[in-house]
Amino acid sequence: MAVVASSTAPIVLLDGEFTVLGASASFFREFHIEPSTAPGLKLFALGSGEWDVRQLRSLLNATASGDAKIDAYEMDLKNTRGASRRLVLNAQKLEYGDAADSWILLSVADVTDARLAEKLKDDLLREKAILLQEVQHRVANSLQIIASVILQSARKVSSDETRLHLTDAHNRVMSVAALQQQLAASRLGEVELRSYFIKLCESIGASMIRDHDQLVLEVKADDSTSEADVSVSLGLIVTELVINCLKHAFPGGRLGKIEVGYQSRGPNWTLSVGDDGVGIPKDRASSTPGLGTGIVEALAKQLSARVQISDAHPGTLVSVIHNQIAAVPDAADEASRPKTAT
Repeated sequence: MAVVASSTAPIVLLDGEFTVLGASASFFREFHIEPSTAPGLKLFALGSGEWDVRQLRSLLNATASGDAKIDAYEMDLKNTRGASRRLVLNAQKLEYGDAADSWILLSVADVTDARLAEKLKDDLLREKAILLQEVQHRVANSLQIIASVILQSARKVSSDETRLHLTDAHNRVMSVAALQQQLAASRLGEVELRSYFIKLCESIGASMIRDHDQLVLEVKADDSTSEADVSVSLGLIVTELVINCLKHAFPGGRLGKIEVGYQSRGPNWTLSVGDDGVGIPKDRASSTPGLGTGIVEALAKQLSARVQISDAHPGTLVSVIHNQIAAVPDAADEASRPKTAT
Protein backbone atom coordinates (compact mmCIF):
# COMPACT_ATOMS: atom_id res chain seq x y z
CA MET A 1 0.00 0.00 0.00
CA ALA A 2 2.91 2.36 0.71
CA VAL A 3 4.38 1.63 -2.73
CA VAL A 4 1.02 2.31 -4.40
CA ALA A 5 0.47 5.51 -2.47
CA SER A 6 3.92 6.88 -3.30
CA SER A 7 3.85 6.09 -7.02
CA THR A 8 4.41 9.04 -9.31
CA ALA A 9 2.21 7.34 -11.92
CA PRO A 10 -1.57 7.31 -11.42
CA ILE A 11 -2.35 3.78 -10.18
CA VAL A 12 -5.25 2.18 -8.28
CA LEU A 13 -5.27 -1.05 -6.26
CA LEU A 14 -8.59 -2.94 -6.41
CA ASP A 15 -9.85 -6.10 -4.79
CA GLY A 16 -11.69 -8.85 -6.67
CA GLU A 17 -14.95 -6.89 -6.44
CA PHE A 18 -13.29 -3.76 -7.87
CA THR A 19 -13.39 -1.95 -4.54
CA VAL A 20 -10.67 0.68 -4.14
CA LEU A 21 -8.10 -0.49 -1.58
CA GLY A 22 -5.73 2.39 -2.25
CA ALA A 23 -4.44 4.71 -4.94
CA SER A 24 -1.46 6.94 -5.60
CA ALA A 25 -1.56 10.60 -4.73
CA SER A 26 -0.95 11.29 -8.42
CA PHE A 27 -4.17 9.44 -9.31
CA PHE A 28 -6.27 11.51 -6.89
CA ARG A 29 -4.62 14.72 -8.04
CA GLU A 30 -4.86 13.93 -11.77
CA PHE A 31 -8.58 13.09 -11.66
CA HIS A 32 -9.67 15.53 -8.92
CA ILE A 33 -10.83 12.91 -6.43
CA GLU A 34 -10.80 13.48 -2.69
CA PRO A 35 -8.43 10.80 -1.23
CA SER A 36 -10.43 10.31 1.95
CA THR A 37 -13.61 9.35 0.06
CA ALA A 38 -12.11 6.75 -2.27
CA PRO A 39 -11.21 3.71 -0.05
CA GLY A 40 -14.16 1.33 0.24
CA LEU A 41 -15.89 2.66 -2.88
CA LYS A 42 -16.22 0.76 -6.13
CA LEU A 43 -14.00 2.11 -8.92
CA PHE A 44 -17.15 2.85 -10.93
CA ALA A 45 -18.48 5.13 -8.15
CA LEU A 46 -15.47 7.43 -8.08
CA GLY A 47 -15.92 11.09 -8.94
CA SER A 48 -19.30 11.80 -10.46
CA GLY A 49 -19.68 8.32 -11.90
CA GLU A 50 -17.55 8.98 -14.99
CA TRP A 51 -15.60 5.77 -14.34
CA ASP A 52 -18.75 3.68 -14.81
CA VAL A 53 -17.94 2.74 -18.39
CA ARG A 54 -19.23 -0.51 -19.89
CA GLN A 55 -15.97 -1.35 -21.70
CA LEU A 56 -13.99 -0.81 -18.50
CA ARG A 57 -16.32 -3.11 -16.54
CA SER A 58 -15.96 -5.84 -19.17
CA LEU A 59 -12.17 -5.57 -19.29
CA LEU A 60 -11.80 -5.62 -15.50
CA ASN A 61 -14.12 -8.66 -15.25
CA ALA A 62 -12.00 -10.48 -17.83
CA THR A 63 -8.82 -9.51 -15.96
CA ALA A 64 -10.20 -10.66 -12.59
CA SER A 65 -11.21 -14.03 -14.04
CA GLY A 66 -7.76 -14.46 -15.62
CA ASP A 67 -9.18 -14.61 -19.14
CA ALA A 68 -7.48 -11.41 -20.32
CA LYS A 69 -5.20 -8.56 -19.33
CA ILE A 70 -5.71 -4.89 -20.06
CA ASP A 71 -2.64 -3.80 -22.01
CA ALA A 72 -2.53 -0.23 -23.34
CA TYR A 73 -6.30 -0.03 -23.77
CA GLU A 74 -7.49 3.43 -24.79
CA MET A 75 -10.79 4.88 -23.66
CA ASP A 76 -12.44 8.27 -23.27
CA LEU A 77 -13.36 9.53 -19.81
CA LYS A 78 -16.07 12.22 -19.78
CA ASN A 79 -16.79 14.44 -16.81
CA THR A 80 -20.06 16.07 -15.83
CA ARG A 81 -19.27 19.08 -18.05
CA GLY A 82 -19.01 16.82 -21.12
CA ALA A 83 -15.26 17.34 -21.52
CA SER A 84 -13.44 14.23 -22.68
CA ARG A 85 -10.00 12.95 -21.69
CA ARG A 86 -8.15 10.22 -23.55
CA LEU A 87 -6.77 7.55 -21.19
CA VAL A 88 -4.48 4.57 -21.67
CA LEU A 89 -5.23 1.76 -19.18
CA ASN A 90 -3.11 -1.18 -18.06
CA ALA A 91 -4.40 -3.73 -15.55
CA GLN A 92 -2.74 -6.78 -14.03
CA LYS A 93 -4.10 -9.45 -11.70
CA LEU A 94 -2.03 -9.95 -8.54
CA GLU A 95 -2.38 -13.31 -6.76
CA TYR A 96 -0.95 -14.30 -3.39
CA GLY A 97 -1.60 -18.03 -3.13
CA ASP A 98 -5.34 -17.89 -2.50
CA ALA A 99 -7.43 -16.91 -5.53
CA ALA A 100 -9.91 -15.28 -3.16
CA ASP A 101 -7.26 -12.75 -2.19
CA SER A 102 -6.45 -11.70 -5.77
CA TRP A 103 -6.07 -8.00 -6.41
CA ILE A 104 -6.00 -5.90 -9.55
CA LEU A 105 -3.44 -3.18 -10.13
CA LEU A 106 -4.77 -0.58 -12.56
CA SER A 107 -2.52 2.12 -14.02
CA VAL A 108 -3.96 5.11 -15.85
CA ALA A 109 -2.13 7.50 -18.17
CA ASP A 110 -3.75 10.66 -19.53
CA VAL A 111 -2.65 11.02 -23.18
CA THR A 112 -5.12 13.75 -24.13
CA ASP A 113 -2.43 16.34 -24.82
CA ALA A 114 -0.26 13.81 -26.68
CA ARG A 115 -3.13 12.77 -28.94
CA LEU A 116 -4.00 16.41 -29.57
CA ALA A 117 -0.37 17.11 -30.49
CA GLU A 118 -0.40 14.13 -32.87
CA LYS A 119 -3.59 15.41 -34.49
CA LEU A 120 -2.10 18.89 -34.90
CA LYS A 121 1.02 17.35 -36.41
CA ASP A 122 -1.06 15.27 -38.85
CA ASP A 123 -3.10 18.35 -39.78
CA LEU A 124 0.07 20.35 -40.40
CA LEU A 125 1.55 17.58 -42.54
CA ARG A 126 -1.67 17.35 -44.52
CA GLU A 127 -1.72 21.13 -45.00
CA LYS A 128 1.93 21.06 -46.05
CA ALA A 129 1.21 18.33 -48.61
CA ILE A 130 -1.66 20.37 -50.05
CA LEU A 131 0.51 23.50 -50.27
CA LEU A 132 3.35 21.54 -51.88
CA GLN A 133 0.94 20.09 -54.42
CA GLU A 134 -0.30 23.60 -55.21
CA VAL A 135 3.28 24.88 -55.62
CA GLN A 136 4.14 21.97 -57.91
CA HIS A 137 1.03 22.66 -59.99
CA ARG A 138 1.98 26.33 -60.35
CA VAL A 139 5.58 25.45 -61.22
CA ALA A 140 4.37 23.07 -63.93
CA ASN A 141 2.07 25.74 -65.36
CA SER A 142 4.86 28.34 -65.28
CA LEU A 143 7.27 26.04 -67.10
CA GLN A 144 4.67 25.35 -69.78
CA ILE A 145 4.09 29.09 -70.25
CA ILE A 146 7.84 29.78 -70.48
CA ALA A 147 8.28 26.98 -73.01
CA SER A 148 5.40 28.31 -75.12
CA VAL A 149 6.80 31.86 -75.11
CA ILE A 150 10.25 30.59 -76.16
CA LEU A 151 8.75 28.47 -78.96
CA GLN A 152 6.70 31.41 -80.27
CA SER A 153 9.83 33.57 -80.26
CA ALA A 154 11.74 30.87 -82.16
CA ARG A 155 9.09 30.88 -84.89
CA LYS A 156 9.24 34.67 -85.29
CA VAL A 157 13.00 35.22 -85.58
CA SER A 158 14.64 35.26 -89.00
CA SER A 159 18.11 34.14 -87.88
CA ASP A 160 18.63 30.39 -88.13
CA GLU A 161 21.25 30.50 -85.39
CA THR A 162 18.95 32.36 -83.00
CA ARG A 163 16.11 30.00 -83.85
CA LEU A 164 18.37 27.05 -83.06
CA HIS A 165 19.32 28.51 -79.67
CA LEU A 166 15.70 29.26 -78.79
CA THR A 167 14.59 25.78 -79.82
CA ASP A 168 17.38 24.35 -77.68
CA ALA A 169 16.19 26.45 -74.74
CA HIS A 170 12.61 25.29 -75.32
CA ASN A 171 13.70 21.65 -75.22
CA ARG A 172 15.58 22.16 -71.97
CA VAL A 173 12.61 23.88 -70.32
CA MET A 174 10.38 21.01 -71.43
CA SER A 175 12.86 18.48 -70.03
CA VAL A 176 12.88 20.27 -66.66
CA ALA A 177 9.07 20.28 -66.76
CA ALA A 178 9.13 16.54 -67.40
CA LEU A 179 11.51 16.05 -64.45
CA GLN A 180 9.29 18.11 -62.19
CA GLN A 181 6.21 16.18 -63.28
CA GLN A 182 7.77 12.78 -62.65
CA LEU A 183 9.22 13.71 -59.26
CA ALA A 184 5.95 15.31 -58.16
CA ALA A 185 4.15 12.07 -59.02
CA SER A 186 6.57 10.15 -56.82
CA ARG A 187 5.64 10.87 -53.20
CA LEU A 188 8.21 8.50 -51.76
CA GLY A 189 11.58 9.28 -50.29
CA GLU A 190 13.15 6.79 -52.72
CA VAL A 191 12.58 7.08 -56.48
CA GLU A 192 12.33 3.88 -58.55
CA LEU A 193 14.71 4.75 -61.38
CA ARG A 194 13.53 2.44 -64.17
CA SER A 195 9.96 3.78 -64.24
CA TYR A 196 11.32 7.29 -63.68
CA PHE A 197 13.62 7.07 -66.73
CA ILE A 198 10.90 5.46 -68.85
CA LYS A 199 8.42 8.26 -68.14
CA LEU A 200 11.12 10.88 -68.62
CA CYS A 201 12.13 9.45 -72.01
CA GLU A 202 8.50 9.18 -73.06
CA SER A 203 8.10 12.88 -72.33
CA ILE A 204 11.29 13.82 -74.23
CA GLY A 205 10.33 11.62 -77.16
CA ALA A 206 6.83 13.09 -77.33
CA SER A 207 8.24 16.62 -77.67
CA MET A 208 11.31 15.97 -79.85
CA ILE A 209 10.80 12.83 -81.96
CA ARG A 210 8.44 13.36 -84.87
CA ASP A 211 8.54 9.82 -86.29
CA HIS A 212 8.85 7.07 -83.68
CA ASP A 213 9.29 4.49 -86.43
CA GLN A 214 12.40 6.37 -87.49
CA LEU A 215 13.95 6.95 -84.06
CA VAL A 216 13.49 4.58 -81.12
CA LEU A 217 14.19 5.63 -77.51
CA GLU A 218 14.47 2.73 -75.02
CA VAL A 219 15.33 2.30 -71.34
CA LYS A 220 17.16 -0.74 -69.95
CA ALA A 221 17.65 -0.36 -66.20
CA ASP A 222 17.68 -2.60 -63.14
CA ASP A 223 15.48 -2.27 -60.07
CA SER A 224 17.64 0.39 -58.41
CA THR A 225 16.23 3.26 -56.40
CA SER A 226 17.79 6.55 -55.36
CA GLU A 227 17.06 9.54 -53.18
CA ALA A 228 14.98 12.29 -54.76
CA ASP A 229 17.83 14.82 -55.02
CA VAL A 230 20.12 12.25 -56.71
CA SER A 231 17.37 11.25 -59.14
CA VAL A 232 16.99 14.91 -60.17
CA SER A 233 20.67 15.04 -61.20
CA LEU A 234 20.42 11.67 -62.96
CA GLY A 235 17.32 12.82 -64.81
CA LEU A 236 19.01 16.03 -65.96
CA ILE A 237 22.01 14.02 -67.20
CA VAL A 238 19.73 11.67 -69.16
CA THR A 239 17.86 14.64 -70.61
CA GLU A 240 21.04 16.40 -71.80
CA LEU A 241 22.56 13.24 -73.30
CA VAL A 242 19.35 12.19 -75.06
CA ILE A 243 18.86 15.70 -76.48
CA ASN A 244 22.47 15.63 -77.69
CA CYS A 245 21.85 12.32 -79.47
CA LEU A 246 18.69 13.61 -81.10
CA LYS A 247 20.51 16.75 -82.33
CA HIS A 248 23.74 15.23 -83.62
CA ALA A 249 23.65 11.44 -83.98
CA PHE A 250 21.11 11.09 -86.79
CA PRO A 251 21.62 13.77 -89.46
CA GLY A 252 19.67 13.68 -92.69
CA GLY A 253 16.71 11.82 -91.20
CA ARG A 254 18.55 8.51 -90.83
CA LEU A 255 17.04 5.67 -88.80
CA GLY A 256 18.42 4.94 -85.38
CA LYS A 257 18.04 3.93 -81.76
CA ILE A 258 18.93 5.57 -78.43
CA GLU A 259 19.26 3.40 -75.34
CA VAL A 260 19.33 4.66 -71.74
CA GLY A 261 20.84 2.21 -69.27
CA TYR A 262 21.35 2.10 -65.52
CA GLN A 263 22.93 -0.65 -63.42
CA SER A 264 24.10 -0.58 -59.83
CA ARG A 265 25.90 -2.90 -57.45
CA GLY A 266 26.03 -1.72 -53.89
CA PRO A 267 27.23 1.90 -53.84
CA ASN A 268 28.64 1.66 -57.38
CA TRP A 269 26.50 2.51 -60.38
CA THR A 270 26.70 3.33 -64.09
CA LEU A 271 24.33 5.52 -66.06
CA SER A 272 24.73 5.28 -69.83
CA VAL A 273 23.18 6.79 -72.94
CA GLY A 274 24.18 5.19 -76.24
CA ASP A 275 23.14 5.55 -79.85
CA ASP A 276 23.86 3.80 -83.16
CA GLY A 277 24.24 7.04 -85.09
CA VAL A 278 27.15 8.61 -86.95
CA GLY A 279 29.54 8.24 -84.03
CA ILE A 280 32.26 10.48 -82.62
CA PRO A 281 33.44 13.19 -85.04
CA LYS A 282 36.93 12.73 -86.44
CA ASP A 283 37.96 16.18 -85.27
CA ARG A 284 36.47 15.82 -81.78
CA ALA A 285 39.69 17.06 -80.17
CA SER A 286 39.41 20.39 -81.93
CA SER A 287 35.67 20.85 -81.39
CA THR A 288 34.36 23.17 -78.67
CA PRO A 289 32.26 21.51 -75.94
CA GLY A 290 28.66 22.68 -75.94
CA LEU A 291 26.40 23.74 -73.10
CA GLY A 292 25.04 20.21 -72.71
CA THR A 293 28.52 18.78 -72.23
CA GLY A 294 29.26 21.32 -69.51
CA ILE A 295 25.99 20.52 -67.75
CA VAL A 296 26.68 16.77 -67.78
CA GLU A 297 30.23 17.26 -66.49
CA ALA A 298 29.02 19.53 -63.68
CA LEU A 299 26.24 17.14 -62.64
CA ALA A 300 28.60 14.16 -62.72
CA LYS A 301 31.07 16.01 -60.51
CA GLN A 302 28.23 16.82 -58.13
CA LEU A 303 27.51 13.08 -57.85
CA SER A 304 31.23 12.22 -57.40
CA ALA A 305 31.13 10.40 -60.73
CA ARG A 306 33.20 10.56 -63.93
CA VAL A 307 32.11 10.84 -67.56
CA GLN A 308 33.45 8.37 -70.10
CA ILE A 309 32.86 8.76 -73.87
CA SER A 310 33.58 5.84 -76.18
CA ASP A 311 32.95 4.73 -79.75
CA ALA A 312 30.12 2.19 -79.84
CA HIS A 313 30.79 0.94 -83.44
CA PRO A 314 28.39 2.24 -84.65
CA GLY A 315 27.43 5.29 -82.67
CA THR A 316 28.56 6.76 -79.38
CA LEU A 317 28.27 5.61 -75.78
CA VAL A 318 28.45 8.12 -72.92
CA SER A 319 28.74 6.59 -69.45
CA VAL A 320 28.56 8.33 -66.10
CA ILE A 321 30.35 6.04 -63.65
CA HIS A 322 30.31 6.20 -59.86
CA ASN A 323 32.85 4.00 -58.07
CA GLN A 324 33.64 4.16 -54.40
CA ILE A 325 37.25 3.62 -53.28
CA ALA A 326 36.29 0.35 -51.64
CA ALA A 327 34.85 -1.47 -54.64
CA VAL A 328 32.14 -4.08 -54.10
CA PRO A 329 33.76 -7.53 -54.58
CA ASP A 330 32.59 -9.72 -57.42
CA ALA A 331 30.85 -12.94 -56.40
CA ALA A 332 33.52 -15.10 -58.08
CA ASP A 333 36.33 -13.14 -56.44
CA GLU A 334 34.64 -13.43 -53.07
CA ALA A 335 34.31 -17.23 -53.47
CA SER A 336 37.97 -17.67 -54.45
CA ARG A 337 39.31 -15.41 -51.69
CA PRO A 338 40.80 -17.39 -48.76
CA LYS A 339 38.70 -17.26 -45.60
CA THR A 340 40.28 -15.83 -42.47
CA ALA A 341 39.33 -17.37 -39.16
CA THR A 342 38.30 -15.01 -36.40
